Amino acid sequence: MDNQTIITEIILLGFSKDLKINAVLFFLFLTIYMITIIGNSLIICIILTNSRLHVPMYFFLCNLSLMDFCYSSTAVPRLLADLFSIHRTISILACGTQLYIILFLGGTECQLLVLMAYDRYIAICRPLHYPILMRWNVCYQLIAFVWIFSFMIYIFPSLLVPLKLCNRNQINHFMCELLAVTRLTCEDIHFNEMGIFSISFVSLLLPFVLILVSYVCILSSVLMMRSAGRSKAFSTCSSHVIVVILFFGTGMFSYFGPSCQYSSNQDKYTSIFYVIICPMLNPLIYSMNNSEVKKSLSILFTKFNVSIKI
Repeated sequence: MDNQTIITEIILLGFSKDLKINAVLFFLFLTIYMITIIGNSLIICIILTNSRLHVPMYFFLCNLSLMDFCYSSTAVPRLLADLFSIHRTISILACGTQLYIILFLGGTECQLLVLMAYDRYIAICRPLHYPILMRWNVCYQLIAFVWIFSFMIYIFPSLLVPLKLCNRNQINHFMCELLAVTRLTCEDIHFNEMGIFSISFVSLLLPFVLILVSYVCILSSVLMMRSAGRSKAFSTCSSHVIVVILFFGTGMFSYFGPSCQYSSNQDKYTSIFYVIICPMLNPLIYSMNNSEVKKSLSILFTKFNVSIKI
């Protein structure tokens, strides 16, 4: 212990040291980030200003957009700055803060997607009971439970048992990601991997199974509807299915892969999907597949144009 160096900074290797490649990546990630910020901000603004959208479905969508806004902003600005930086270092405090925020928001989003699947299940399979089962005080309690549960299962155990880092301080990643940081620890890595696997089971696999069960029930109910009702139900749920497949698929690919086949490059590129691309796709998918959001967006732009002319 006396011979160990106290590590104060972590070096993020990022993607490349080639200036031309970094310039292309900068404009690519900047474009994605701007679409993410603008898209999610518009979704939040539309839902808050349009009283017709003050229903549980859009209440959950507003929370999802807020999470994606914060989720992307935790990693992408730092990535953009590091692409043109020679010394890509981050302090231990900043690295830990980034790791905990990404872990917390990612886990919370998994639980929120389960709530959104449950909301669609009640709306389609039990429409007569929907006003009772999804009344506003229940929705508020569900959201509060998701946030508190996520903190207790993702952040609280890590604060009680912090990682002890060895002399290695280089991470082959563009952010402080859990799997990458864990491989810098002095402790037995197998014990840490078992803990990560257990958390991943609760945050990824279990919610994914619950969502699948919800949509199996929805599908069985939709098939018994008339053609008009069937088309509307499929349209409502298709956007949610796309988000679930992209988000959970890439997450499980990273966290449920065998340890012996772990690749830092593989994990780094997989992280792009669920940290950078999925937060951008959420507002695009929901706005393209939802007539109410399209209509509200059109009204918002019309009011904006009128105010500019005045």
